[in-house]
Amino acid sequence: MFEKILIANRGEIARRIIRTAKRLGVRTVAVHSDVDAAMPFVAEADEAVGIGGASARESYLAPDKILSAARTTGAEAIHPGYGFLSENADFAKAVAGAGLVWIGAPPAAIRAMGLKDAAKRLMQKAGVPVTPGYLGDNQSLTRLQTEADAIGYPVLIKAVAGGGGKGMRKVEAAGSFAQALESCRREAAAAFGDDRVLLEKYVLNPRHIEVQIFGDSHGGVVHLFERDCSLQRRHQKVIEEAPAPGMDDETRAAVCAAAVRAAKAVNYVGAGTIEFIAQSDADARGAVRADRIWFMEMNTRLQVEHPVTEAITGQDLVEWQLRVACGEPLPLKQEALAINGWAMEARLYAENPATGFLPSTGPLDWLRFPDNVRVDSGVERYGEVTPHYDPMIAKLIVHAPTRAMAAQRLAKAAGSVEAWPVKTNAAFLARAASDADFVAGRVDTGFIDRHGDRLLPPKDPSHAVLQAAARAMLSADAVDPWRALAGFRANAAPDRRIIVEVAGVSHVVAVEGPPPSARFAEVGGQRIVFFHGEAWPFGAPTANRSGGEVVSTGVIVAPMPGRIVAVEISDGEKVSRGQKLLVLEAMKMEHAMTAPFDGVIAHLKTKVGAQVSDGDVLLSVVKGED
Repeated sequence: MFEKILIANRGEIARRIIRTAKRLGVRTVAVHSDVDAAMPFVAEADEAVGIGGASARESYLAPDKILSAARTTGAEAIHPGYGFLSENADFAKAVAGAGLVWIGAPPAAIRAMGLKDAAKRLMQKAGVPVTPGYLGDNQSLTRLQTEADAIGYPVLIKAVAGGGGKGMRKVEAAGSFAQALESCRREAAAAFGDDRVLLEKYVLNPRHIEVQIFGDSHGGVVHLFERDCSLQRRHQKVIEEAPAPGMDDETRAAVCAAAVRAAKAVNYVGAGTIEFIAQSDADARGAVRADRIWFMEMNTRLQVEHPVTEAITGQDLVEWQLRVACGEPLPLKQEALAINGWAMEARLYAENPATGFLPSTGPLDWLRFPDNVRVDSGVERYGEVTPHYDPMIAKLIVHAPTRAMAAQRLAKAAGSVEAWPVKTNAAFLARAASDADFVAGRVDTGFIDRHGDRLLPPKDPSHAVLQAAARAMLSADAVDPWRALAGFRANAAPDRRIIVEVAGVSHVVAVEGPPPSARFAEVGGQRIVFFHGEAWPFGAPTANRSGGEVVSTGVIVAPMPGRIVAVEISDGEKVSRGQKLLVLEAMKMEHAMTAPFDGVIAHLKTKVGAQVSDGDVLLSVVKGED
């Protein structure tokens, strides 16, 4: 076993690797950017080396700085985690060239599977079924449009070098193909430095099913069964589970065997994931069949969702990685691996569902995770979510004997999250995990889009939240003997009404019934009620409130820091409600801003390429005369 390894990553995955390394007696070296110097993973490592900068490009994506840190500290190997340089074949080769061990896939396998078109051709030769589509080198609009027309709509445009949902567009009709292609190419170029695309037939009722595989340097390859990652938003995974619902033993055997063939075709070593798309039966609780599952891509690294596989198999996949990288054979043979129970993982993000899930950055003055579940977190209370990296706060992982029990535990765990003032998707996760269709296993990649309205937490405080806030106010008033007389009437029952302000709006609340299961905290002099993953500030009413009425001014402001990549209007132009005006790129994703009502563009203050900050005024829409 290694004596010392360097972790070329940050946040929760760095902490995850450190945890296993400590158990095995392996010393760890953390590298960190300037803004990450106070992060938990830095403190938990045995050594830490600052590599400067704030952005990933200045730090975690700087190979020379990472190799220098490894040489300086005497590390024997580098673990890349996931993301950043984990699937960079040139970096993997440079690590070996520096006399270090790369704890990851061989460079040749990374290259073979890194480009989606080449990977699909390779899989076809290996007898792995692939989705019908176009993988050609001719990237002209004319040729791509012709191929899309021949495949038939809906069609999916995907970046050749893509991943994480970036550079991907679903096209419903021929008339919108050109615009979708332009946007896809632009996003792909920004995220991967490569704007080439491939086309795929869009599969109806698609399920995203992936198989965890592992190979060693002795030719051994095993699978650790499948995961279902169908609950997605903007092609980003939200809830993952293992095993996959609706999969019988015959189908499981077929898809896992195909995954092993895929791994053997590239002489794979280490942890990897073979991703498939399956057409599910919408009328049979999402059941899938072996003849309706096709290869999509291979991820040549550890996956974010690896904990659900660990939960159902009882294995530590990071330990497997370290042992295989040391030259040991796989810890277990295929026949020794079995599925035990059901596991689910939810990704807790610093994002605001009320604003279209835009990232929410800032200090974590209050942060409390649920008890009795596995939580892999990158931050802690008093930390900060910065705009420089992915806004994931933690992963909530549950394990239970049955799927229904796992869903119940996940919903409870998500609903127990408390965070302030940063907004999170906790309430959204709790609603998704308890949704009747999800619990019944009727899931596919369109689940969130179809059920979005019922999954989104309420914009206004519920009756339970108002009851909780009112009770807290009454409890606070009880310490003052004069205020405690509120509602007192001679020869009459007490009036249990109270005026409480929740999220800036005053409410008259009649306190009644059993108290709701809410929790409270005072954060920075502000009282917060936490209820089922929601967070609401409350207190005594203040003067000059408008009653919460919101009036649209027509002023369009930047919802977050980023770069303007498209301006589709000009000053004086007439626009319609919902018309796209600008496109902002932030965190390698594109966010469109639309007109709030019919009107005329006025005071356009930005242009393509402009860097903007959160709250910057970009333009105004004014109502024109009839």
